[in-house]
Amino acid sequence: MFALLFENKDFIVVCKPISISVHCDDQVVGFAALVSKQLQVKLYVVHRLDKVTSGLMIFAKSSAVAAQFGALFEAHAIAKYYLALSDKKPRKKQGTVKGDMQKSRRSSWKLLKSVNNPAISRFISVSAGAGRRLFLLKPETGKTHQLRVALKSIGSAIIGDPIYGAATTDKSTVDDILVADRCYLHAWQLAFNFANKEYNFRSDPDQGVLFLSPELTALLEPWSDPGSIKWSQA
Repeated sequence: MFALLFENKDFIVVCKPISISVHCDDQVVGFAALVSKQLQVKLYVVHRLDKVTSGLMIFAKSSAVAAQFGALFEAHAIAKYYLALSDKKPRKKQGTVKGDMQKSRRSSWKLLKSVNNPAISRFISVSAGAGRRLFLLKPETGKTHQLRVALKSIGSAIIGDPIYGAATTDKSTVDDILVADRCYLHAWQLAFNFANKEYNFRSDPDQGVLFLSPELTALLEPWSDPGSIKWSQA
């Protein structure tokens, strides 16, 4: 059900699959409870991923450790890097999306022009062939739906996004079927210092026809050390 990447006395790092909420959802067992049960250890949630998003998650093994991670996230001391795919070309290849976020209709959010308490998302993109664009994303903040709203705001909604993405007309080379098998957003890498020790984690996506193509895998290598990339500040 999940891949356990790391475990010590303080925390674990696992890879969350798509289509499961971190907490219980309509009486369906949440990912946190599922992992706790399978590992037979009480776990504490220190950050979240959307139900449709896959990738790296940290769980603390005590409330004290959870508080330490909470402080790290609050201080933006944990570097997070995501991968996303769009079938729309952005207005520019690299940049920063910055603005306050406000709840909109139903479960959606919208980006405002004001910057009182802004969501800040940096991005780099490259052509992924067949009219698609691969994004490397670095959220500087942790707002709800932040990256999904950011990419929509630059004209590149994520393929398969049930809220912000238009129905894709893209066709895969596999059986020539319409591709909408997942929301193509994945929490790819994490880097942080905890208890005076540096940690770096990477988990390549393993769900989604488009994410699994050899061409896309090759595009990831130049980004293998995202901390060394010169990110746009504007």
